[in-house]
Amino acid sequence: MKQLTRSQDKRVITGVCAGIGRYFGVDPTLIRLIAVILAIISTFWPVAIAYIVATIIMPAE
Repeated sequence: MKQLTRSQDKRVITGVCAGIGRYFGVDPTLIRLIAVILAIISTFWPVAIAYIVATIIMPAE
């Protein structure tokens, strides 16, 4: 069974995007690009808060 975890080897800041990419089988760069686009569209704060919450909730691998 797959488990959503923060990546330790492909991380840029905390490994959240790399962990999400690994879970869904997608390149982490694509996840990071989507996060940046969503941050620009939504005036940054909702995405930043979601990223911080994900960092706290997601266990490290």
